[in-house]
Amino acid sequence: MAMLRRLSGRFRFFRRFRKDQSGASAVEFGFVAMPFFALMFAIIETSLTFFTSQILETAVSDASRLLMTGQAQNAGMSAAQFKNQVCAGLPAFFDCQNKVQVDVRTYTAYLGSDTNRPLTNGLVNWVPQYNPGGKGDIVVVRAIYPMPIYTNFYGQSLANMSDGSLLLMASSAFKNEPF
Repeated sequence: MAMLRRLSGRFRFFRRFRKDQSGASAVEFGFVAMPFFALMFAIIETSLTFFTSQILETAVSDASRLLMTGQAQNAGMSAAQFKNQVCAGLPAFFDCQNKVQVDVRTYTAYLGSDTNRPLTNGLVNWVPQYNPGGKGDIVVVRAIYPMPIYTNFYGQSLANMSDGSLLLMASSAFKNEPF
């Protein structure tokens, strides 16, 4: 009988522990905290990527208008000056002078124009050119920016470059006006 009382006393401790709910919320949050924060960071980074891509697209579109209307050609604008026009439309968080590359090429037809992302095996494989063309020429302006990516969950990331960044590209294809 004394032995049953001792066992009963030990089980009473476990029963009391099982009924105690004071730390349950902390433990439950501990289970869901990692997936919750992972999802939050992934949402924030994805939205930042779309936002950055749209800013780059707008800057390229605005600068391309200088070529389309002949303002850049009539002013004798160089490749560096045109890149500065693109950079003028970008906010400070872009490292424009060191990371943004701008390519301007002239084509005879839209069908033969190159609007692909210059990325092979995670590396940029192009030499940017600057050929703004003349009256009535078809021009394609492309700008690339390697955006740093901070989140990488279980090997899944937005990154498409070998250094772990995402290559964003903005392009504008148009026919020059008869300036």
